[in-house]
Amino acid sequence: MKILAIDTTASPVSAALLNDGFLLGEFFLNTKTTHSQTLMPLVDSLLKTTDTDIKDIDVFAVNAGPGSFTGVRIGVASVKGMTMPLDKPCASISTLESMAYSMPYTDGIVCAVMDARCSQVYNALFMLDNGTIERITEDRAISISELENELSYYEESSIYLVGDGALLCYQSFEGRLPNVQLTPMNIRYQHAYGTAMAAQKLAESGKLITSDELMPVYLRLPQAERELKAKQQKEQNDQNEQNADNK
Repeated sequence: MKILAIDTTASPVSAALLNDGFLLGEFFLNTKTTHSQTLMPLVDSLLKTTDTDIKDIDVFAVNAGPGSFTGVRIGVASVKGMTMPLDKPCASISTLESMAYSMPYTDGIVCAVMDARCSQVYNALFMLDNGTIERITEDRAISISELENELSYYEESSIYLVGDGALLCYQSFEGRLPNVQLTPMNIRYQHAYGTAMAAQKLAESGKLITSDELMPVYLRLPQAERELKAKQQKEQNDQNEQNADNK
């Protein structure tokens, strides 16, 4: 089974090709270039250098969120565009979970964190044990202080921070959690390899979906929508107060 996986959920962009669990190739860039410009040339180069026809891909996988709203949309739209003409199945992967699949060689807890701004992170925890990955929490948006408090209950376990929010959290903890480790740069960010490995697990479980079913996964509304809702709520409150004064 050949799996083509992509990730565009943060500053890096990557594409990987997996064949029955064997990594044929992976391209990774972290140049902060617009993903709409770099992703498809990256995929095209990967297919060419591995001598793979896109028609021979069995599963198309993508990190569908959480992450940058624009980045998530680019990744999902790209996979939809590739799969619709071919009528091939898709794998919708949690960005946070894909990070755990990049670290199966160690035991402990993977704390996947992506910077969500406003002192919050997108986060999920995963237990690694002898090559198996078990989800501890669901994907969620959580404050850094709440995350620190939660991690303090795992003082007997090694905890590995991964993701673009890893350094932010590590610095915020200020050494109060000595069992928390900042992973090195080469494995800190999400890679499409982890996406492909998670997709293989989904395929084996019969949980693939169609391109029509593939949708972005957001843990909170985009900033523009949050600001609009706040504005509408304020206007409603002001109107209610004005109506109360007129009675």
